Amino acid sequence: MNKNKSVFERLFKINVNQHIEEKNGLTYLSWAYAWAEAKKLYPNANYKVYESGNGCIYFTDGRTCWVKTGVTIEGLEHIEYLPIMDYRNKSIELEKVTSFDVNKSIQRSLTKALARHGLGLYIYSGEDLPEIEVEKISAKDASILKSTVEDFDKNGELYEVILRKYKVNNFKELTQKQRIEILEGLKEMARRNEVQNGNKICSSRGPEGKAKAEGKKN
Repeated sequence: MNKNKSVFERLFKINVNQHIEEKNGLTYLSWAYAWAEAKKLYPNANYKVYESGNGCIYFTDGRTCWVKTGVTIEGLEHIEYLPIMDYRNKSIELEKVTSFDVNKSIQRSLTKALARHGLGLYIYSGEDLPEIEVEKISAKDASILKSTVEDFDKNGELYEVILRKYKVNNFKELTQKQRIEILEGLKEMARRNEVQNGNKICSSRGPEGKAKAEGKKN
């Protein structure tokens, strides 16, 4: 084996055809097999199941849910987001999601994260969850999403940035997957803002901040 080949080249050339399954018109690769093959070539490979702020292993917008996983090989992490779906590959409503649904989505998400590194990537060509990719969001969801974005940024600049990024004229043209990406992005931005604000508070309470406060009192 040529050690000069990249991680992607080595993993992409592995023939996984004997370990794939067909369900509801889609092709799936066994998570256990995919992980075993990756570890054979890269023993230090590892994966991560991301948790929400409250320690839950899936994320939700109050209506549907999705998981976020990452696979790191040779220092490079590829992250995958995957909606929690039913046997028809339709998003499951929050109140109907079970632990089995979450676990299954995590396994599928990790397999797809591995595919980004090259392993079995070719089997997803042209059939990568087409229902989720092209399904447009409802007018109600578009309105809620727009309100959420506007509440986050009162100047309206963020709304325009999102329209340009996804090359749409309004949120009604977004897909379900894009909606999930936007919501996840807003959560990450909110988390960073909280960290920054926390640092500012800590800084103002440091020795210099304390001295200024005492000076004002005097």
